[in-house]
Formats: sequence, structure tokens, C-alpha cells
Amino acid sequence: MLIFAAVVIVALSFIIIAVFGLHPSIDLVGGTEWQINFLDKEVSSNEVKSFLTSEFEVEVSAKEMSTGDIIIRLPDIDHTKHQAYKKSLETEFGEMKEKSFSSVGPIVGQELKEKAMWAMLGVLLGISLFVMWAFRKVSGIISSWKYGITTLVTLVHDIAIPTGLLALLGYLQGVEVSITSIVALLVILGFSVNDTIVVMDRIRENLTLSGGKKINLKETINKSVNETIMRSVNTSLTLIIVLLFLLFLGPQSLFYFVLIILVGTVFGTYSSIFVASPILYLWGRER
Repeated sequence: MLIFAAVVIVALSFIIIAVFGLHPSIDLVGGTEWQINFLDKEVSSNEVKSFLTSEFEVEVSAKEMSTGDIIIRLPDIDHTKHQAYKKSLETEFGEMKEKSFSSVGPIVGQELKEKAMWAMLGVLLGISLFVMWAFRKVSGIISSWKYGITTLVTLVHDIAIPTGLLALLGYLQGVEVSITSIVALLVILGFSVNDTIVVMDRIRENLTLSGGKKINLKETINKSVNETIMRSVNTSLTLIIVLLFLLFLGPQSLFYFVLIILVGTVFGTYSSIFVASPILYLWGRER
């Protein structure tokens, strides 16, 4: 039942990603992000978008922030075009204040995107292979490679759900996937695998202590989980408390970064206890 629930949640996350897609930031695709605020009068994002599109015949997206600022997304532009756009906007709408201006070339953005993807795959495979190597002396009911595959499955579970949340937030609120989002997912992987390995190592230890005697695998795994569950819950709870304070009292710029780590931590703790252990039981119950 627990594995079934996990499969449903992960499948739903993949469906959301496939339907809505991820919205990459300029860090990953290249382009210009320009945050401005008009001082003389209220100007809507649609007005800014229409003006720049007609004036410079360029592809533009613009959205309004709760603070009244307007964030404009443009193709990569140089300093000369930047000043020309600024002068035209001030001529049309009055004095404005630039809050930020950042530009990333398409080659740099593509390179960062590829490196981020390789980093994610490298972490997933590297951790799984290390677990196989670390558990290499295990024999009998559950072989070392099964521990490695179980680790890989739980890690995919742990990042699929927050990634699905990113896709949903991107569709509903325009949240973009940036390098910061990738860092959040890597943090989730590092924290989650720690809990998973603790649980699996206790299972391995209890199987080893049996000395080859006939054992009840279900009872052994249940005993191992009970021996480690308070450690896992307490460790995660301390992090969750800190994340909740940051989420509600921290700076707005960190809100989605903290939210992704929070969701990943909750589901990572769940998977370490209620996904990894049942998978190991399924691997070894026939033996």
C-alpha cells in the first residue's frame, strides 16, 4: 500500500511535468531579465510589452510583481540596446527606476543547463554505485546491488515530487527553474540519501547478526525501521522547523528555494522509511 501510494504520487508528478513543462530562467536558456518601476504613473505589464514589441520588433514577456515592479524578459541585448530601450520607455511612460538588469548569452545558458543535468545524473548514479560498493560484502537474502537500486529508486522519488511542484508553480504563478532550483534539488538528494542509508545499514546489520540462521525477513526489516525511525524523524524535524521559519519569516527571494527543500525533506523522510524498506522486502521475500 505504501509503495503504491508513492508510485501514484511520483506518476502524478511526471504527468504534471509532461503537461505543464518546466519554465527555465535566463540562467539556463540565456536572455535578459530587467526589473523596473515607473515613478510618475502606474503602467501595466501589457502596456510595456506592447510598446517594446511594436517599437523594437522584439519578442518580449512582462509580468507585474506585488510590489508594483515589472519584470521584463528579452533576448540577450548589449549595453547600447539596453540604453535605447530605457530611453524609449522613459519617453513613453515617464521616469523609471531600474531595480536589476541581468543578461546571459545563449551559449552560456545552454552550457549551464547541460552541466546542471549532468550534475543531477552524476549524483543519482554516483550515490547508487557507492552504496553497491559499500555493501559489497553483503550476501544471502539481499545482495549489494539491490541496495544500490533501491537507493536509486528512492532518490528518483525524492526529486520527482519537488520537480513536479516546480512545474505546477510555473504554470500557476510563473515560477522559473534556475540554478538555485537545481541547488535545492541537490540538497534534497544529499539529505535524503543520508536517512536512506541509515535505515538500510541497520537492515544489513540485523541480517548479518542472524549468522545465517533462518529468519523472518519482514520482522527483521520492521525491527530495523523501528530502531532508526526516531533518529530519522528527529533529524528531519529539526531541519523542517528551520525551513518553516525561513519560509514565513525569511526574505521573499528565498521563498521558493526554501519551499522546494521543505517538500523534498518531507517526502525524503517518508521514502527512507516507507519506500526503501518495502522495496528491500520485495527483493528478498522469495528467498
